[in-house]
Amino acid sequence: MNSNATLPSRKIIATHMLIACGPSGVGKSTLLTHLLSQRPTCTLSRSTTTRAPRGNEQNGVEYDFVDIETFRSRIEAGAFAEYADVFGNYYGTPHAMIHDAISEGKDVLFDIDIQGARNLKAQYPGAWCIAIAPPSFEVLEHRLRSRGTDANDVIEKRLAKARFELSQEDLFDFVLINDKLDDACQNICRIYDVMRQRAERVTIL
Repeated sequence: MNSNATLPSRKIIATHMLIACGPSGVGKSTLLTHLLSQRPTCTLSRSTTTRAPRGNEQNGVEYDFVDIETFRSRIEAGAFAEYADVFGNYYGTPHAMIHDAISEGKDVLFDIDIQGARNLKAQYPGAWCIAIAPPSFEVLEHRLRSRGTDANDVIEKRLAKARFELSQEDLFDFVLINDKLDDACQNICRIYDVMRQRAERVTIL
């Protein structure tokens, strides 16, 4: 081996990963939007889903909306870091989405369900996971019914799933109760700052 040989240069990018879990209606999107506005070092991983857009949601903004056949073909192609069937609709996190964010040096935030969080942490053990919890299940039920977007049977399924999700204490590094929104917004920023100081970094070459 020629000791004078020049090794090819390699770019090492480091980032942190924070997974937010919690029941539908608990306020994850609001808290993550606040965090993104306060911490320019992070970006939100955009999921792909087969469910229909809600309200003013736009394709390529909140989610990438695809049909079931397209989603299944991407599963077969190994395009997803994790995916799950949630109440009859698929949700998945594309590998490409994660790699693009990491290549830009961004800390990556994930808004995914408990099954997806476990799958993602299996691949990225250094990721931190935070549970966003309601002050009570009565408050959560009121929030879900007030949205007016789901049938009663779907709401009941969401409540049952919420109880299961929040019982998975082994997965969570933090539990954040979203009671007073201003306090919860401050606390999620504090959690993110702690993660940046202590968590293992994810690196790519």
